[in-house]
This record gives sequence, C-alpha cells and structure tokens, in this order.
Amino acid sequence: MPAPLIRTLAELPFHVSGRYPKPVLVRRCVGDTLVDRSSRELFDEVRDLSLGLESLGVGPGDRVAILSDSRPEWTITDLAILTAGAVTVPVYATLPANQVGYILAHSGARIVVAADEVQAAKVREERHRLPALETVVVVDAEPDGGSDATSWSDIVERGHQRLMTENGLGRQYKERAHAIEPDALATIIYTSGTTGRPKGVMLSHRNFVVNVLDIDAVVTITDDDTVLSFLPLSHAFERMIVYLYLYKGATIAFGESFATLGRDMQQVRPTVMTGVPRVYEKLRARIVDAVAAAPRARQGLFAWAVGVGHAAATARLAGREPGALTRLQLPLADRLVLSKIRARTGGRLRFVVSGSAPLGRDVAEFLFAIGLPVLEGYGLTETSPALTANPLEAPRLGSVGRGLPSVQLQIADDGEILARGPNVMVGYYDNPEATAAAIRDGWFHTGDIGQLDADGYLSITDRKKELLVTAGGKNVAPQPIEALLKRDAIVAEAVLIGDRQRFVAALLIPDFALLEQRLSGGSAGVSREALVGRDDVRELFQPIVDRANSELASFEQVKAFVLLPAEFTVEGGELTPTLKVRRRVVADRWQDVIEAIYAAPPPPEG
Repeated sequence: MPAPLIRTLAELPFHVSGRYPKPVLVRRCVGDTLVDRSSRELFDEVRDLSLGLESLGVGPGDRVAILSDSRPEWTITDLAILTAGAVTVPVYATLPANQVGYILAHSGARIVVAADEVQAAKVREERHRLPALETVVVVDAEPDGGSDATSWSDIVERGHQRLMTENGLGRQYKERAHAIEPDALATIIYTSGTTGRPKGVMLSHRNFVVNVLDIDAVVTITDDDTVLSFLPLSHAFERMIVYLYLYKGATIAFGESFATLGRDMQQVRPTVMTGVPRVYEKLRARIVDAVAAAPRARQGLFAWAVGVGHAAATARLAGREPGALTRLQLPLADRLVLSKIRARTGGRLRFVVSGSAPLGRDVAEFLFAIGLPVLEGYGLTETSPALTANPLEAPRLGSVGRGLPSVQLQIADDGEILARGPNVMVGYYDNPEATAAAIRDGWFHTGDIGQLDADGYLSITDRKKELLVTAGGKNVAPQPIEALLKRDAIVAEAVLIGDRQRFVAALLIPDFALLEQRLSGGSAGVSREALVGRDDVRELFQPIVDRANSELASFEQVKAFVLLPAEFTVEGGELTPTLKVRRRVVADRWQDVIEAIYAAPPPPEG
C-alpha cells in the first residue's frame, strides 16, 4: 500500500486544495439548479469558519455539535471543527428535541451549528438542561435577524476578518492543523440504535484515516468521478465515504433530500453512489411498477432483456464468460431495454454501494442484471465504520465481502463476528462499562452473527440480539426471512415476530400505490385501515408468504400475518435515521395487533 498522503482528517482540506484545484469540487442540488463550490472556495470557507469558531473560544478537545441535514455546509463545518483540534458531535436532523437535548447534554457541547430555525428551536426547547452550551450558530439564518442565534455566515466573515488583520494567522492555522496527532479525538457519534439509549462512540483521526485508506485500496475512486451523496452525514458510513471522495478529489454533489433522489440523479448524472437497501428496493419497485402498467408486448420485452442480463451477470459473478447465445443477445437487450433503465439513474453509474443493512439477494441480482454492479460492505459506527467490502473485480452475492486490509475478523463459538484493527473505536464516551463489554481481549464484539467462507468472504446471518427464540427453543433469524417476504415489490416492509411464542408471525406493510394498481376492484375512497382488512387484499399477500415458507424449515415458517395500515417513518420513530426498523418501537406500537395474533387459535400444522 502506498504511503498515506494524510495523517489526520485535519490535513484533508490542505490535501484537497493543493492536489485537486478543481473549478467544481462540491455541488448542492437545490430545486432544478446546482450550487457549486471550487476547491479553493471550499478550503477558504473551512479555514475562515475554523478561525471564526476559534474566536468564539473553541479550542482543542471542545465539543461542537452539528444539527443539520446533509449539505456542503455540514462537511465545511466538520472540517472547520477538526482543523481547530475540536471534536465534532453529529446530531441527526430528524431527531425530536428531547433526543437532541440528551446528546448535547451528554457530550457537553459548547457550540451547536444548526441548519435552520427549525433545528435551532429544538435546541432552545432543551436549553434548560444544557449548562455547557454557549452559542447556537444557524446556517440558514432568518434575514430579519430576529433570532437570538448567530449566523453561520457571520462566523465565517469573522474568521476572514481575523485572517486579514492578524499577521501570520494563515500560517499559524496550517501549523496548528498539522500539529494535531492521529490519536486525537475527532468525533463522538451517538448511535441511532434500534434499542435503548444511544451511546457516544469516540473515534480518533487515526480511526477514520485508516478506514479511508482501506476503502481506497479496495474501491477505485478518481478525480474524474462525480458522486451523489444523499445519506445523512451524521451516519459514520456516509461521512467516511465523503472523506474518501475528498481524499481522491471526486466531485461531490449533495442531493436535496431522499424524496428528490430520482430528480437529483437525473441532474447530477453520478458515476458512483452510496445508498441503503431501501433505496435500491424502491428503485426496483418503481421500475417494476412502470413495466406492470405497460402494454403486454413491452412487458415481454422487459422480461426477456432482464433475463438476458441476469444470465450474463450470473456467469460473470461465477468467474466465467456468458454463453454464446447470451453474448449475442446482450447488446440488443442493452440497447432496447437495459440502457433505458439505467438512464433513470443518470446513465453514467459505474457501480453503487449498499451498506447499513443487508441487501436482499433478489434486489442485488436485479441491479447486476440491468448493468448496475452493487457492492455490499459491512461495518458499525464503532469500527469507523467499515470492516469488509466486496471488491469490484470479484463481488460475491449474499456476502458483504472480505475484511479490509487493516482489519482482522474472527467468528466466536456462538457465531458472533469479532473484529480487531486500528479502525476500532477509542471507546464509548463516559461509559467504561459498555466499552469493556464491547471490547474484550482486544476484540470488538459486533453483536452480529455471521460466517466466513474459505476465501474470506463474510456473510451476515443476523443480529445476535434480534434472534427470535420460540417457545419451543428454536432460534430464528428474522432478517433473511423478512428479505424473502420483501422479494415482491408489493411488500414495502416486513417485521418478523415470535420471540418466546409458539410460532413465528409477520407484520407486513403494503406498498399502497402498487396495491391500488393490482386491485381489480379498485380502492378509490377506501381508507387504508379498511383496505388492509379486505379479503381480496389479503389474498394478494398469501401467495407471497407461501412462497417464502416453501424455502424455510418448519419452525421458521410464517404461520400468520397481519397487514398494517401505516407506513414506518423516521419521524414516527419506527425507523432509525439510517432507515433500519426499530423492532422495539414497532412491537410497542402494534402491541394489540400482536397480542391478537397469539390469542387466536393456533394455525394448523403443515
């Protein structure tokens, strides 16, 4: 591996501006326009903001929180904090005020940089329990100046004025940034978690830099790439990936929101994109929906073309060339159908990356079939975050790839994945007991169950804590079964239940738009509550459950299911900000429904 070009994240702004002087380095999608920043502009804002924060008293080790959606200002603020030797505390913009207050109080944040007045209001609501908090800085400050908060642009200007009037300040800024040691604390990330109170994961500059260099050794990113970033930067995965993009000089376009992803892809035409499984599930569902509404001839053409693409992808994934007939048909299938599907993503994607949760095999196969290689990786916030990645030249479906160069992996006797390496966290902030429980004998205990094959590829079976144990003592891993149920696009979400119960059941949420298309009797004016109770609706889902059951052992089979009338959302609390299901919240919210399932007479065996 070549010598690293940076030692710390504090050196990253200097590296980018010196090595990649691009006229457009960072962009932001705003409606139908793109707002651009050059390499020089990015560096100047990072430096000026850092000097401005310093004028507010921010120094080495101080906590500065960022409460914002993902945008260029998020990354600028992060780098400004880091070059000041301070510690970034990311806070998801989707969190309610009480959770924001907990993170700010626990971390002892002195400054909060909020996206707008909506986010700033959450801080004001919790101000009574934040004795360490001194200043709220608002990026999109109200123009009338009526807020008691300080404007982000004013802090940038304050730093710039210092640069213009204090001799040698620019040189001092660079020297201070380069003097930061790799083991200095860079961030405290509070895990969104599917259960319990969030813990503050402490990560050093070294933790992140090692991970960036490891991913760089496996995945090829260049300064010719245009990448689309739309996942929350508060999540360690997207934040580390953005560091990688900057390290390699790629042009980064920040999407406006998850809801505008389709539009933003068309506008940016990315060559690389990272996402979570729900993104790719919805992408496939939209394509399938469009085809289902097309004339029969077009449906047949689509099925043929995807079949050809699937045959070609299957052969190549197995390390062999496709057969002669497939090689003959593929150019035609691509010209008539597959290229048009890829055009919906901008038409330039070299590959996409999926992380945060397991990607269904059928979704991955579909993406490969249409000519969109998808690379799965695996990691946790505590590991900065990546532990494994699928190499582009030898991806293996059903796995999350091989361990990164600096990572050691081991499977414990009970199947738990253990990891060791310089990317493993410093520990949990102000929680030595949890740190000691997570890191034992030098190995970090991931809480995930998995297997390593002879070639070193890791497969995730399930979360150790999420295994269902039936009343009969059988262990059931819910995620693979939920993936089977979600193979049909009409199932938007599936949650398996049955812990300490005599059989396994499922809560299913329909894709209501697709459901309406499939209903021959129509559903105009019918409430969702009434809709999910109809026999003809239930009859659409029974074959889906039956097909899944045909692939499962008897004790794993879904013996009963209920259709829920409400979608899971981040705002509703059922999803984490990274779109993972919070099983405990779902179980509490639908407790009456679950109790009714198990109060009914037991389903017949077989």
